[in-house]
Amino acid sequence: MISVTQARALMLEHIAPLRSESVHLGDALGRTLAAPVTAARAQPPFRASAMDGYAVRSTDTPGHLEIITEIAAGQMPKQELGPRQAMRIFTGAPLPSGADAVVIQEHFRRDGTHIDAPGVAPNLHVRELGIDFAAGETLIDAGAVIDGPVLALAAAAGAATLAVTVRPRLFILSGGDEIVAPGSAPGPAQIFDSGSFGVAGFASSWGAAAQTNPPLRDEPSSIAAAIDDALTRSDAAVVIGGASVGDHDHARGALAAIGARLVFDGVAMRPGKPTWFAVRDGKPVLGLPGNPASALVAARLFLRPLLAQMLGGDVDASLATKTALLRVALGANGGREAFLRARLESDAAGQAWVSEFPNQDSSLLRPFARANCLIVRPISDEARRAGDAIQVLSLT
Repeated sequence: MISVTQARALMLEHIAPLRSESVHLGDALGRTLAAPVTAARAQPPFRASAMDGYAVRSTDTPGHLEIITEIAAGQMPKQELGPRQAMRIFTGAPLPSGADAVVIQEHFRRDGTHIDAPGVAPNLHVRELGIDFAAGETLIDAGAVIDGPVLALAAAAGAATLAVTVRPRLFILSGGDEIVAPGSAPGPAQIFDSGSFGVAGFASSWGAAAQTNPPLRDEPSSIAAAIDDALTRSDAAVVIGGASVGDHDHARGALAAIGARLVFDGVAMRPGKPTWFAVRDGKPVLGLPGNPASALVAARLFLRPLLAQMLGGDVDASLATKTALLRVALGANGGREAFLRARLESDAAGQAWVSEFPNQDSSLLRPFARANCLIVRPISDEARRAGDAIQVLSLT
């Protein structure tokens, strides 16, 4: 078996970014930018008042100043400010020519058409032209995932539409005579399908348009036909289960039947050893273990970067770990890299602490529903004491 890092590198060699499309700003949330966003003009595009008050010349203060007009936000001043004059001005309004400061309305005394202004320094309460960004400046790089603040910045830049990578169409196949669809009547030896829904949920949150199927039966020709159809109708396929070496595991035979090339088969990881990857006509097929928790761990380690690369996103960022302190001791790790479901929390001082769930059985989903990270244990990692620093990988 090869390592997780080696397997992932082999997989990513076969993944290319998908084409881009243009979408309206309001439809871009959660999408991945395919081209950088540049500013159509400076922000703000003029020197602006940062407060409600009076535009003045700082050299005239302190002093008794005549109020000659007012400037509302959205209006350009129609005259220049002269000596010993003031203009009523509101937040966001352009500063008139001749003015270099704003006296806020709480700091003066008005007497009809005049104010008694205190002494102020130049540029007080003034937003300089382009203080946020300059015209033509690149504000958001390609590969960024669009969230609320990114949307706001793109809008401020003047972008009505954004170039984004199309959502990867992902077909998720699960099967086995032992599973049935939720809501149906299971036999005495059957369980409900859960892995496909968990993987589809992950994939959707990572930017894919994910589709699942009713559970397939353990019949080689139907599994082969299902994978073939999935690749015809999608950009990538995920096969859950059927990858072990039992008499009823038919994934390898199905791949051969449809002309897919197996890139790797088995990874030195726990859980998730049966993970495999294949390619057919340039389209990827990722095989995940049948146990639901194993499938979700393997999806985080392989499907997440696969989709990031298809979207033209930051693959390295999708795999970045952080350091936390262990709340409880861990025994030594064995000959496979281990990924333990765990809960990451911060104390009042901001220190990150992580606790593994005691039962790491690969069929258990209740711990996964409470987990928010994986503790990463290298091969032959020594025993760890409570309080030791360790690497964790977010589940998002």
